Amino acid sequence: MLGLRRIPGLRAARIQRAASSGAGLSCRNQGANSRMYCACLLLLLLVTPRVDSSWWYIGALGARVICDNIPGLVNKQRQLCQRHPDIMQAIGEGTKEWIRECQHQFRHHRWNCSTLERDHTVFGRVLLRSSREAAFVYAISSAGVVYALTRACSQGELKSCNCDPQKRGRAHDEKGEFDWGGCSDNVNYGIKFAKDFIDSKERTVRDARALMNLHNNRCGRTAVKRFMNMECKCHGVSGSCTLRTCWMALSDFRKTGDYLRRKYNGAVEVTMNQDGTGFAVANKAFRKATKNDLVYFENSPDYCLQDKAAGSLGTAGRICNKTSRGTDGCEVMCCGRGYDTTRVMQITKCECKFKWCCAVECKDCEEAVDIHTCKAPKRAEWLDKT
Repeated sequence: MLGLRRIPGLRAARIQRAASSGAGLSCRNQGANSRMYCACLLLLLLVTPRVDSSWWYIGALGARVICDNIPGLVNKQRQLCQRHPDIMQAIGEGTKEWIRECQHQFRHHRWNCSTLERDHTVFGRVLLRSSREAAFVYAISSAGVVYALTRACSQGELKSCNCDPQKRGRAHDEKGEFDWGGCSDNVNYGIKFAKDFIDSKERTVRDARALMNLHNNRCGRTAVKRFMNMECKCHGVSGSCTLRTCWMALSDFRKTGDYLRRKYNGAVEVTMNQDGTGFAVANKAFRKATKNDLVYFENSPDYCLQDKAAGSLGTAGRICNKTSRGTDGCEVMCCGRGYDTTRVMQITKCECKFKWCCAVECKDCEEAVDIHTCKAPKRAEWLDKT
């Protein structure tokens, strides 16, 4: 029998109840089959995910999504999951995409949107703080769901939607009249489902953090619609464009990522207003937050040292740029601790020549390159933060 005292709080209670509940099995007194059953039951409960997890974990589960086993879903999210398995698969693929975009946007920063493998919270404790990093992650995750669902709609992968039904008939713009045709991306469907699915968890509680998350979720959803493009095809003699057929199409997700990154840079620190329904600016010397601004309550840690309580992984071992004075520079990235330099050999393309027609031939050249990595903190300094 496994020692229950090593299992904290609720899990120990759950295991103890399960081991002595309805089935009436006793691991001590029954035969080999019963003991095997008990062992499997205990193991299952030991690895049951924590309930403070997020729907973001759908990205790790991918196509193997089973709604009852996704940790952290509230009832409405679980119902939507059961009703729309095809949408959950699209959300899973979209989750991988927005996490990659987040990591691209912060690749040169101390906090680089790192995820924790096999952790059901995906980002660990770092997002428990109501910081501007949390604001960005909630915004881009919401945007990622809208983008993934809108794209899946147009590609015919979802049963519940298809092309935008509002883009029909004739219309006009600054160039004149045109006909709506083709398949306009149904971004309104993506926004509606993303709002129903993502916001439902925040609406189960009424506190400041939930209000912050709802605001930033909305910023992410509307960011995708901001970059919709109208694409047209001309018809007429010799391409005279006497008649145009147009449709609305998603832009590359990088545009949304770049936009939200700029919003991160200009995020507004806020406090709750007196009646608890909105925000007031924390510093009256600064402008008020608009509906398109990211908002946060708490300052960010510096992310220099590993800090388990704050969820910071530290920057020890991170590659830095010796000549840069930006956030990727060794002075900033390494927090003044210095850096180590290692010379490595790299294979690069060189002596490239254009060959008629239509190819470029290059040689593989080997060159020595210096790689700079941040030093680890001194042990006493590290212990202060753990």
